[in-house]
Amino acid sequence: MTTYDDRASLTELTATVERVRGSVEGVIEGKPEVVRLALTVLLAEGHLLIEDVPGVGKTMLAKALARSIDCSVRRIQFTPDLLPSDITGVSIWDQQRRDFEFKPGAIFAQIVIGDEINRASPKTQSALLESMEERQVTIDGQTYELPSPFMVVATQNPVEMEGTYPLPEAQRDRFMARVSVGYPSVEAELQMLDIHGGVSPLDDLQPVAHAHEIVKLIEAVRGVHVAEPVRRYAVELVAATRAHPDLRLGASPRATLHLLRAAKASAALAGREYALPDDVQALAVAVLAHRLLPTAQAQLNRRTAEQVVLEILQHTPVPTAQAPVPQNGFGGLGRSVPAYPQQPPRSL
Repeated sequence: MTTYDDRASLTELTATVERVRGSVEGVIEGKPEVVRLALTVLLAEGHLLIEDVPGVGKTMLAKALARSIDCSVRRIQFTPDLLPSDITGVSIWDQQRRDFEFKPGAIFAQIVIGDEINRASPKTQSALLESMEERQVTIDGQTYELPSPFMVVATQNPVEMEGTYPLPEAQRDRFMARVSVGYPSVEAELQMLDIHGGVSPLDDLQPVAHAHEIVKLIEAVRGVHVAEPVRRYAVELVAATRAHPDLRLGASPRATLHLLRAAKASAALAGREYALPDDVQALAVAVLAHRLLPTAQAQLNRRTAEQVVLEILQHTPVPTAQAPVPQNGFGGLGRSVPAYPQQPPRSL
């Protein structure tokens, strides 16, 4: 198994991420938190769901992230008549060879942009389930591996919009995080008019990182140390969603795994070799809220899943014990992690 120098990996990660961040923020003005979350999900080997009203830059964000990395990119425009085979591929009879030949679908790319994913039927959306979880596609009994890195960046409009379908629960659970772009500030919108008024900034966007660099950085993020109190804290947060009276469906064990992976990526982006409860707190709403289903009574009371997660963060004790970083940790320094701060939850 290939190994990397830990200190060099951390330095390289910071430099590469800053290049990608600067490239994306040159297109998406005034949304540094959204860009940071997208990079966190990429390095945590997850998939990102961007949900908001039309026209706020959801697809622009997905395209900017994809073009900033020198890798294969495919876009799928989800429509009501889209078929599952359009996504995964299909076997076609070859007259000359007198055999079936597999024609790969749009899912066979390193970054897949699913535009307006909730405008396709649930049957078509379900074509993504195997690829997003297992990074492979099975067609006619034959399994095909997907390239690495592999990330689905999907956009969707709120379900109240015309012509939309709600995402199946299994589909939502496979997205590591959901983010809302939101309307820009007045200053950012004025700057957008100057930049986007003539030509699209995507036209001049050049890759600033290679796919093999991202793979190397993902390996480095896997080595970030997570102390047992932080792991237990993440488990307690997720378990609290399953017992909350305002929720009829809590978060799954997959959500716990996603929360931990995202916390490790967030720590690495901050230049740390270990994750803190702050990393878990900052990502809890983005990672957990879209998986939760409020009860009918909670909906009548206008209680949202985001509010429930924030309430759980307020009532779940934050660990404060010291935890040593092992000698074979991400930094290999063998020093103690600072005491965990007792702070109110923050968000990205």
